[in-house]
Amino acid sequence: MAHESQITVRAAHVREAHALSELCVRSKAHWGYDDAFMAQARPSLTVSTHQIEGGDVWIAEIDGKVAGMVALAKLDEPGLVDLDKLFVEPSRIGSGTGRALMEIAVAQAKARGYTRMAILADPNAAKFYERMGAVYIADKASDAIPGRLLPYFELRL
Repeated sequence: MAHESQITVRAAHVREAHALSELCVRSKAHWGYDDAFMAQARPSLTVSTHQIEGGDVWIAEIDGKVAGMVALAKLDEPGLVDLDKLFVEPSRIGSGTGRALMEIAVAQAKARGYTRMAILADPNAAKFYERMGAVYIADKASDAIPGRLLPYFELRL
């Protein structure tokens, strides 16, 4: 019988900010974006120590190695939280890591009293968010690439 790897999720540590930012870049680049796009996107892919210190970043590990990360961000609208980042190591896409990260993000958002989650998705991730129960609302402007429209979803918590 083959050994099945277990996914564990834990809070991120400040010392991991740079490594998590690099994970976000690798994960985004997996979809074939060119260097100019990636350079423009890099600031929005950066995981801040402030966000980690605020308790808003979690890491999924498989066999003790980082497999993905998720971050939440407060929004001005009451009851609505932003799924700020959700990225999985390219070699772990399809492993259940994204689902485990969504589950912790939803649990944390509910525990904090949020009733909805905003998700501005990469087009390559849209089907994943639909499978997680998110509902497409409209295309909205990218926060990273001027002139780019992205699918915007909301998830009822």
